[in-house]
Order: sequence, then structure tokens, then C-alpha cells
Amino acid sequence: MTESTLDPTLVEAFRQTEYRVGGDQPFILAIDEQSPALAAAHERHGVLCSAYITACNPLSVRMDGAGNAQRHADLGRELAERSLASVEGVGQHPSDDWPGEASYLVFGLSLDAAKALGTRLQQNAVVWSGEDARPLLILLR
Repeated sequence: MTESTLDPTLVEAFRQTEYRVGGDQPFILAIDEQSPALAAAHERHGVLCSAYITACNPLSVRMDGAGNAQRHADLGRELAERSLASVEGVGQHPSDDWPGEASYLVFGLSLDAAKALGTRLQQNAVVWSGEDARPLLILLR
């Protein structure tokens, strides 16, 4: 998507966010920066792509903690039901002005599937990585 209806300040905030991946081998994803740790995770999971996605704060409108926790839990259940391997993480802007958003790095999720899931979750963007393990900001609006 080359054109977006999103505020350029919001898009820049997405670009600056640190997409932290937890699990046994934690690492941080940065937009447009190739990640050897992500490449290794792809290899461990036998996939060529992944998506970093949250269910929190739909349309970038802050929800309360309980609402975000419920949305995150629901997404986790859906990923498990779909047998999609994932690792939990937190998307956090370095300024800490916006609360960190609980997220999942989902392995093997195609670009089209990531966009569809993000859209259904009312997100403005997802982060998707292909074979080159370079996280791309994919704007959905």
C-alpha cells in the first residue's frame, strides 16, 4: 500500500516502535532493518515469513488494560486453534508515551493473511517479514 489515510505522525510512530519478541531467545525487530535473529527464528520454525501483530487498541484508540488483555487472550486462542506457531511480544515506542501493546510474532503467516487478520482486528498496520527477514510496516488504512 503506497497511499494511506493515516496521520503521518502515527505512521512515523509505527516506524520508530521497537517490536520486542519474547520467548527463549528474545530479540527486537526494527522496521526495514534485516534481523539475523528473525532469520534464525524462521529457520527454527521451518517458515519463510512471519507477521508481528497485536489486537490491542483498535484503530489506535487507547483501550483500558482489561479490554486489551481480553483482546490479546482472544487472539492467542485463535492462533492456537488455527495451529499457528507464535511467540508473545510487546510493541513499545522508545518514548514510552504510548503503553506497550501485547503482541504476537506469528510464524508462516502470508502477507495476505496478515493483512486480513490485522484488518479484522481493526488495526492500522501490521509488521510483516518475508524470506529476507526484513520487517516491513504494512499500512492497512
